[in-house]
Amino acid sequence: MLQTAGPHLLRDARDGVLLLTFNRPERRNAFSIELYEDLRGALQEAAAAPAIGAVVLTGAGGSFSAGGDVARMAGSAAAPLPREERIAALRRRTQISELLHTMDKPCIAMIRGFAVGAALSIAMACDLRIADDTARLRTGFVNMGLSGDYGGHYFLPRLVGMAKARELYLTSPLLDAQAALQIGLLNQVVAPEALQDTVMTIASRLANGPRTAIACMKRNLNDGLRAPLSDLLDIEARRHALCTGTADHREAAQAYVEKRPPRFSAFAEDLGDA
Repeated sequence: MLQTAGPHLLRDARDGVLLLTFNRPERRNAFSIELYEDLRGALQEAAAAPAIGAVVLTGAGGSFSAGGDVARMAGSAAAPLPREERIAALRRRTQISELLHTMDKPCIAMIRGFAVGAALSIAMACDLRIADDTARLRTGFVNMGLSGDYGGHYFLPRLVGMAKARELYLTSPLLDAQAALQIGLLNQVVAPEALQDTVMTIASRLANGPRTAIACMKRNLNDGLRAPLSDLLDIEARRHALCTGTADHREAAQAYVEKRPPRFSAFAEDLGDA
């Protein structure tokens, strides 16, 4: 049963997966301040909730999200807050991307229709982006006289390379699903009728997988973005050794010997600062 975290965000938690649905279909799910705040709060709760093993973001109706609400921007531009207040408010909202990238749980963007501007940046902060063939992706900021936010300048060069990232920011083309797939911006494209089942099957498998190992993998991948090789080898060794002592590893090894699927525990072990 869907529960509302506010009228602009729907939550549905089942089988270890939290599905968060942007719910402004009449505005192509453009982000209101309320939606940003509800999403930030929901992700904070998900990161700390032992029962949640994966998070899926999507939009109601035919779009993921058109990004920031331009009508709201027009009103803000007419009566702007002092610059430092605008910086502080935006930085608070951009914790959304930080949470998606750093929480010890896989996050998936399920994209249909438009994913533009801040919405594309938020999708890029997820671990996986799976779309149907209606998806249309655009950075969009230059069209609005803006430079861009929500971590897009961090994620896009890492996904598609710096040359292509510069092109996508500076010329802002509208990419269809296949074009986005070919450059690595999307992980997978499926038929519209298969999108939800495909994403939720992957999310459920991750949520019910070896959560400690998955959390360590995500930390390793994030550390690998900045650590030199010698440091990363130390980090990997520490976390790999931690995983060898878990009940999930013992169960996986025993299941392999017995030629049966493993039955992993429903919770991750406390990783502390591992």
